[in-house]
Order: sequence, then C-alpha cells, then structure tokens
Amino acid sequence: MQGFPGSKVDPQDQSVEFDPTAPEHWGEATKLVRGGLTRSQFGETSEALYLNSGFVYPDAETAAARFAGEDDGFVYSRYGNPTVGMFEERLRLLEGAEACFATASGMSAVYGALACQLKAGDHVVASRALFGSCFQIITNILPRFGITYELVDGKDHDAWRAALTENTKCVFLETPSNPTLEVIDLEAVCEIARSAGARIVVDNVFASPVLQKPLTYGADVVVYSGTKHIDGQGRCLGGAVLSSEEFKEKELKPFLRHTGPALSPFNAWVLLKGLETLSLRIRHQSSAALEVASQLETVTGVEGVLYPHLDSHPQAGLCRKQMSHGGSVVTFRIDGGRERAFDIMRRLSIIDISNNLGDSKSLITHPASTTHRNIGEEERARVGIGENMLRLSVGLEETSDLLADLTQAITG
Repeated sequence: MQGFPGSKVDPQDQSVEFDPTAPEHWGEATKLVRGGLTRSQFGETSEALYLNSGFVYPDAETAAARFAGEDDGFVYSRYGNPTVGMFEERLRLLEGAEACFATASGMSAVYGALACQLKAGDHVVASRALFGSCFQIITNILPRFGITYELVDGKDHDAWRAALTENTKCVFLETPSNPTLEVIDLEAVCEIARSAGARIVVDNVFASPVLQKPLTYGADVVVYSGTKHIDGQGRCLGGAVLSSEEFKEKELKPFLRHTGPALSPFNAWVLLKGLETLSLRIRHQSSAALEVASQLETVTGVEGVLYPHLDSHPQAGLCRKQMSHGGSVVTFRIDGGRERAFDIMRRLSIIDISNNLGDSKSLITHPASTTHRNIGEEERARVGIGENMLRLSVGLEETSDLLADLTQAITG
C-alpha cells in the first residue's frame, strides 16, 4: 500500500488485512533499516556483501531452469546479485512501488527507463527545465534512433495538452527541477498524460523518496540517482528505476540486462547503508536549507532566492502540497555576473565547490558553467539559468556556520 510521506497501514482499518510483520506495513524508519534484509547462514548483523560476478549450480538441470526463468536463483551479477537485490527491495518498500531495478548511475536509470519503452517513430514530451544530461538524452541521443520530442513549460498545463500526440509514448519531467527548483503539478500532468495514453516518468532526485511520492500522484515510473541523497556522503555512483512489476519484467529488465549498466554489489552495499539514515539526514538538511534560504533573502548582494518552501517561491502552495519538506537544495541569484559569482565561490571557506548534491558536506556550483553548460546559452536563458545563479546543496554542518560563511563571501 502506498502512503505519503512515510505512512503505514492503519491497523484499525478493517478493510485492510493488517499484518504487523509484513514489510509493506512497516513505518518509514523500519523500512529504511530493515527492508530487504536477507541474512546468510552466518547470521551477520549488517547486510552481507557479495562481490562475486557469477554463481555455481548444483547440477546442469538447475542451470537450465534458471536461464529459462523457472528457478529464481541467481545466474550472473549483471542479471542480479544478493546485495543488489537487498538494495532494490529496501528502496521498493520505501517508494511504495511494485518493483525496483538498480543501475550503475542515475543517468543509466534515466536512459534505461526511457529507451526500454521507445522505438523509431515514437514521440516524447518533456518539461523544458531539465538537468543537463537529461536534456542531452531527450534532445540529442534519443533522436538518433528516430524518436522525436517536444519540450514544454512544465508549469503550463495547456502546453502539455497541446504537445501530446497519438505517437506520444511517454512524458518525462523532474520536480523540483535542477537548478531552478521549478515545481510541476504531478497530479495534473499525470492526468493529462494518462488521458493521452502516455506513460509518465518522473525524476524525483531533488525531493528523494522521503519527501515526495510521485506514484501516489499517478506517475508510472520513478527514477533516482542514488549518488545523491541515498548515498549522501559522496562515496559511490548508483541509480534505480521503480515501476510496476509488469513494466520491469516485460520492458525494463530485458533492456538493462542485455545493455549492461549493472550496479556494483559494493556500491549497492554502500547505498544500503545510506538508506538507513536517509530520512534523518534529509529532514535535517531540509530544515537547515529553509533557514539558509530565509536568511539569504536578507543578505545584501543577493538578488533573489529560490527554495520550494519559502513563501516567496512562485509555487509555494503546490510545493507544500506535494513535498513534506523543501529539500536540501537552495538556489540563489547574486548581484553581478559570472565573475562576481566565481569570486563569491572563491571566498567560501567551509562550503566546497562541487557539482554533486545531497551530500553530508555543503556544496556549491555555478550551473551555467558546469551542470548546464552543454544545453547552450539560449536554452539556459529560456529556463532562467543566468550567469549570476548559484546552486547550494546544504549539508549537515552547523547552520550558523554555513550562514556565516555565505554572508562573508557575498558581502566581503
């Protein structure tokens, strides 16, 4: 059963057969610590790390049965692995999805979720405000295979309706968007897309599965970069696609198994440990980010601040409806251009310059010259990414220290 956020089945609800031992009925914190846990014969407390690439069979008949899909045992770590399987199950429980398939990176999750269901002649509609690599997949890579696309203002429902055609097989969006923190009305867009017969794929990385549940609003597929909040400590790459069991088995799994973007068992183990503290970290980071955003609005030299739960955000009401907290990312514009932005970044002593986000360490980047450089100046202007924009990922440091560092860098 799906819930938002971190909900569980009410044991008083007589319409639901309640089993307190069933993982689906656990609360969020329990799912994050114990979901998917499978112990070996040694009874280890932490999840076991299976670094092997292959598996042996007791006999040739078992090998044949596994390759025929008649035996659920493991075959090869590109197809499945016990440690990877634990990560997939834990994230599945947290998201409230039927199925999960882990991948080597967030971008392999995005590409796999789209490419597995598209062919020449198909059409994709996507929100215009996209991460740079997502933009490249939609506008450059998929068209090489005869797949057409249209980009729309994600906030404009009429634009979505106008863009959808009989050949539109799926829509793709991210909300909040990177780095402008534009928020799309998931319920409305999912309804529009579904009425046209299109699948809805949502990149939920900025919100994380703790703060927003796209499936509850009608999305068909949710993708994550585990590299961000799920790991949360800058250690490894990873991604995941969450969907129905049918979509995973019939379309996604065959594509990913044969193209090979498999998640390393070691990375899966790291991501498993990251999930244990995900809720604690992102809720703390969100509270700190809201405080930072609020204070930045008062700092001389700051032109404007974007943060989903700020009253000044143009979609504040929708943000609070869809997201339980505002997330860990704050975007702001400063007085001046690239030179001034670079100077501010140079003055920072605690906050690191990095294009990653969701880390326990606070990180800042200049999107126009890094993450969104490859979309071009014209496209950046269309989505509001100027040379005076900085994107801050708030970590776990003392909020007062972060504010002091930002203030001295901006006003110094």
